[in-house]
This record gives sequence, structure tokens and C-alpha cells, in this order.
Amino acid sequence: MTLSTRLSMIASMIPRGKRVIDVGCDHAYLDIYLTSSGRNHCIASDISPYVLEKTRHMISLYHLEDKIEVVLSDGLQEIEVFKDDVVVLAGMGTSTIIHILEEKCSDHMILSSHNDLDKLRLFIEQTGFFVDREEVVLEKGIYYVIMSVKRGSVCYSFQERLYGPLLIHKKDDLTISYFRYLLAKKEMILNQMPIDKRDDLFREINCLKEILK
Repeated sequence: MTLSTRLSMIASMIPRGKRVIDVGCDHAYLDIYLTSSGRNHCIASDISPYVLEKTRHMISLYHLEDKIEVVLSDGLQEIEVFKDDVVVLAGMGTSTIIHILEEKCSDHMILSSHNDLDKLRLFIEQTGFFVDREEVVLEKGIYYVIMSVKRGSVCYSFQERLYGPLLIHKKDDLTISYFRYLLAKKEMILNQMPIDKRDDLFREINCLKEILK
């Protein structure tokens, strides 16, 4: 199976031999790839019975029914999570990710939210985790930030929480393109805001300009 750019990046962050809990598994492409290549044992879970029906069908096409466990679960509620597991939470919002992790978590998680990344990084910091790898991918014209987080104490600056403690130091073309996209978007919003409400956004824009120097 050939994975999408986003799922390939997630897979690259998962150590061989670890049990993987894929929350919101969709069609279980990640689980099928990791299992069929002999890298990992996977649990594919979702809150939707309809999604899991499609998941089971896809798994059956690869004859992996006895190797991938499929679980109907709201987040991690129906799954016993061990500290050595790798939990994958991708393709959902920050509030959903935080809600799930407030109840259960492992010592290593792969997170990718489509909004409020600063709030997610603050939650990571406040709950005793740190970002040990952070990447940007571009898929179908959309930028995705993917974070590998592990147990450990850290204190991030405003700039690090907002734009990524590791991303802000990367100088590859894709990451720079991502920050330029954010800058253009924020400057457009700034021009539409009342003057007396621009201070916070000015600060965010200045941080981006500093990164792009």
C-alpha cells in the first residue's frame, strides 16, 4: 500500500515494534501499511459504526483481519492504553484531541490538528510532554503540521507555542512556504480588523517576520 504524504510522515514517526492505537482511523490505511510491512501491531478505532464497517472491509481486502484489532470507541474510552503504546490522533480539531487526552494517554503520541495549534502545544506543555519532532507536509494544497510528542518537562516561549518549538528553526523550502502562507493570511485578517483590536495579531505577525528573516 502506498500512503498519502500526510500518512507517510506519521508512519515515519512511529518506532518499529510499538503497538499503535489509531484513533479516528478512517479506512485504516496507516494500520494496514504498518501491519502488512511487519512493523507494528495496530488497533484501529473510531466512534462511528459506519466508519468501522468500511474499515473492516478495507482490512479484509488485505487479509489482515486477524492482525488488526478494530474497536468501536469514543476516543480512547474503550481501549486499555499502556505507556509504551504510540497513540495517533490526526485529522481532528484541537478541542477533540485535548478532550481525548485528558482521559487517557501514552508516553508517545503523534498529533495533527487542523486548528488552534498554539492551544495544543500549550496543553502538551502543561501536561508534562514535549515536542520531539515536528514537520510540515503539503497535501492537496493544504498544509498539515504533524507533531511527535513524548513525556518530559518543558517550558515554551510565546513564539514556540504559536508556531512550533522545532518548526521555527527549520529553513527548508516547505516550512518557509508554510510560514509565508501564515503571514499572508494574518496580514489579510489584520487589514479587516478595527485598529483598536490589532495588538495581539501584530505580535503574531512580528513573530512570523522574525522567523522568516
